Amino acid sequence: MVGVGREVAAAALARAVLIGRAAATMTAAAAGLLLVHDRVPVISVIALVTVATAAQLAALGRWPGLVTRPVAVLAVDSALVLAVLAVSHGSVAYFCYAAGAGAVAGVLLGLRALPVWVVHAAVGYAVIAAMLRRTEAPLDIVAFVVAFPMASALAGTGAAIATTVLTHHLVLSTQLVASAQRSAVASERARLARELHDSVTKTLRGVSLAALALPSLLRRQPALAEHLAGTVVAGTNTAAQQARELLEEMRFDVRDLAASVDALSQAWSASSGIPVQVSVTPVDAPDAVSYELTRILREALANVARHGRARRVVVQLSAQSPGLLLAISDDGVGFTVPTDLSGLQTAGHFGIVGMTERARTAGGVLRIASEPGSGTTITVYVPLDAHRPVGAR
Repeated sequence: MVGVGREVAAAALARAVLIGRAAATMTAAAAGLLLVHDRVPVISVIALVTVATAAQLAALGRWPGLVTRPVAVLAVDSALVLAVLAVSHGSVAYFCYAAGAGAVAGVLLGLRALPVWVVHAAVGYAVIAAMLRRTEAPLDIVAFVVAFPMASALAGTGAAIATTVLTHHLVLSTQLVASAQRSAVASERARLARELHDSVTKTLRGVSLAALALPSLLRRQPALAEHLAGTVVAGTNTAAQQARELLEEMRFDVRDLAASVDALSQAWSASSGIPVQVSVTPVDAPDAVSYELTRILREALANVARHGRARRVVVQLSAQSPGLLLAISDDGVGFTVPTDLSGLQTAGHFGIVGMTERARTAGGVLRIASEPGSGTTITVYVPLDAHRPVGAR
C-alpha cells in the first residue's frame, strides 16, 4: 500500500514540478528579452522548455509508472538541463531549470538524490566561474549569483519532504476508506441478519413446528391436520412475501430520503386505494437513518391499510434543526394509546413496537397521538447533531 501511495504521490508532484519549472524558466527567459540585444538564445530556450515539458507531461500521463524508474527519468532530465545550458549560455533561465531538475530528483529519489544535487551544484558553480571570468561584476551581485546553484538542493529537499508527506496522507486516506468500507459491510450484514431474524426466520420457525406436528395428527386427527396444513401453506406464503419485501428494500435506494418517502407513499396509495397527501422537503440524512425511517413509513402505512379504515393519509418529512421529522397522519378509527408503548406488544400490536425500536436504532424517538374515532398521528424525530442528546428539540 505504501508503494502504491508513493507512486501516486510522486506522479502527481512530478507533474506539478514540471509545470512550475517550465513557468519559472520561461518567465526568467522572457524577462531577458528586455535586457539583451540577441534574442535568438532567449526564444530558443522558451521553445526548448515548452517542447520538453509537453513531452515529459505527455509521457508521465500515459505511463505514470515511469516514476518507479528514476535513473532513466533523471538521465533524460539531466540531458535536458545540459541542453538548456547550451542554448541559454548560462543565463538565469538555466539556473531556474536546474533548480526544477533538483526538485524532480527529490520527488523521485527523496533525500537519496543528494549526489544529483551535488552534480547540479558543481555544474552551476562552473558556469558561474566562467561567467565571472568574462565580466567584472560588483561584489553584491557576485554573492547573489553564487547562491544560484544551491537552489537545486533546496528545491530538491522541499520536493522530497512534500512527497513523503503526500505519500503518508494518501496511505492514511486509503486505510480510512478501507476501514469505512469494512465497517459499512459489517453493518449491512448485521442489518440483513436482523431483518431476516425479525421476519423470515420467525415465520419459517413457526412453519417448521407446524410441519413436525402433521404426521402424528394425520393418523389421530385428520381434520385438525388439514387445518394445520393450511396454516403451513399460509406461513410459507408469508415467509416468501417477507423475503420478497426484504429483497425489494435491499434494492431500494434511500440515499435521497425525500424522494424515497414520496415514492413509497404514492406506491402504497396506488395499491391500497387510499388517497395520500405527501409533503417533503430535501433533507441530508445518513443512509442508516434513511433506511430506518423508510421502514417505519412502510409499517405505519401498512397499519393504516390493515386497521385504520382511513379515508385520507398525510405524510410529511421536514427539517427540524438540528434534525428531521417524519409524520404520518390518518383520519381513521384511531385507538387508545397506552402510557407505556411496550404494553402494545401484549395487545398484539407488534408493528408499533417494531417502529419504536427502529426509531431508537436511528437515534430518534417515536411518538403516537391517537384517540378512538379521531385518527392516528405517528411522528418520528431524529436529531442529526451527534453532540445533542436523543430526543432534544
